[in-house]
Amino acid sequence: MAAAIASCRGAEQKAAAPAPAAEPAFNLAIQPVAPPVQGTSMQSQLTASRRGVVLSWLEQKDASATLKFSELTGDAWAAAKTIASSEKWFISDADVPTVMRMSDGTLVAATYPLIDYQLEAYDLRLSYSRDEGRTWSRLIAPHHDKTKTQHGFASLFEMPGNSLGIVWLDGRDMELSTAKDGGAMDVYFAAFDSSWKQTAESSINARVCECCQTSAAITADGPIVAFRDRTADDIRDIHVTRIDAPSTSLGAGGKWTDAVSVHDDKWKIDACPVNGPAVAARGKDVAVAWFTALDDNGKAYAAFSHDSGRTWGSPIRLDDNTALGHVDIELLDDGSAVATWVEFANERSQFRARKVQASGERSKTVVLAGEGEARVSGYPRMAKRGTDLVFAWTESSGPGTQQVKTAVGRLKQ
Repeated sequence: MAAAIASCRGAEQKAAAPAPAAEPAFNLAIQPVAPPVQGTSMQSQLTASRRGVVLSWLEQKDASATLKFSELTGDAWAAAKTIASSEKWFISDADVPTVMRMSDGTLVAATYPLIDYQLEAYDLRLSYSRDEGRTWSRLIAPHHDKTKTQHGFASLFEMPGNSLGIVWLDGRDMELSTAKDGGAMDVYFAAFDSSWKQTAESSINARVCECCQTSAAITADGPIVAFRDRTADDIRDIHVTRIDAPSTSLGAGGKWTDAVSVHDDKWKIDACPVNGPAVAARGKDVAVAWFTALDDNGKAYAAFSHDSGRTWGSPIRLDDNTALGHVDIELLDDGSAVATWVEFANERSQFRARKVQASGERSKTVVLAGEGEARVSGYPRMAKRGTDLVFAWTESSGPGTQQVKTAVGRLKQ
């Protein structure tokens, strides 16, 4: 088996607006689409571009893991293409590789070479392809600290001028800090111009949850990044930061703002829940989905902003009883959003979705997976393609039986 490491060890919801009785229509026709996976497959990821949706995943055989990808063409996935294989990658359901297509057609991949098993240390490396994935560049490092710490949970996004932006959780301060109480996990940002010259590497938030996923989207006012913050007394709520005036170099033309809380859940926990937020944007409209477990009661929420993330509306409850989190969200053309999460129901984990309005209205829940014998595992994903929603998740019916599954959901009026 390839090197595997666990991602981490170890008052009521305030102002949570109850959903009104009205239910927006959510007519979602689910069509399973077989992905081109083989053997044991896992760690699925979806990214959207102007050309459609890219699915990436890992296939594991003996001591080696192979990163592959495919694009949705019409109603079927194209033949799988291999990016790379390794016996020394960091393997975790929570922190997965990513493959993204930029607007000029360039494909970008992010992987995690393992540095030290005992320290749970691994690096972040990028590579790119300009010939549809037939060949890939040398590995490129967005961070240059050389510490044996965590560099992961990366989110990639395209910036102006066909440049690449990337944020990740960076543990360098944990090794380099001379503070009495030790260092903290940061969110770091890097950028590369169209010739792959690095133009930025900096911390954008100096104390965050150690292993909750980041998420990024592009608003009319520039990039927005969502993450789980961590205060000195271990309040771990969801925050966002933005670039108000983005530039390719992030020089005089723009800077990251101070973090803004999406909602003050006041969830205090002396451990990382490994449960990050998801953010989606369309113009100035932004939606965030997240998980919290105040008083050990797991709940999933969504909230809307209409000013590119400067201010936020009241949280809207997503789950029906007990959420396990693992959320995702996409904004629809009418300003509503579809959110997904994993819920514990009928003695099993179920991958669920529902439509929510900024006013608080919620549709009925749609169960996407987990009603049969197979168990939903990992962190399901969702992406938007035109008026369709594409879903990916991992199912397991026993030890060594993990397999990536996908489906397309067609929204009907």
